[in-house]
Amino acid sequence: MQHPHCFSVGQSVELFPGKYDGNVPRGAYTVLRQLPNDAADREYRVRHERDGHERVVRESQIRPGLASPSR
Repeated sequence: MQHPHCFSVGQSVELFPGKYDGNVPRGAYTVLRQLPNDAADREYRVRHERDGHERVVRESQIRPGLASPSR
């Protein structure tokens, strides 16, 4: 049975890299794509909001981001 992705394209998320993820910067990212896979830990292509670099991350590495205050 397929597990649905928890995050949507365009959603802001916070990345929490694991201890084996090298120098991947923590912080705010935007979800660019939901990647197809059969594993329980879904994957996403995300872009760092500050430096613009894109990377593939696992669902277990990200949490919903803080919504920007609308004023």
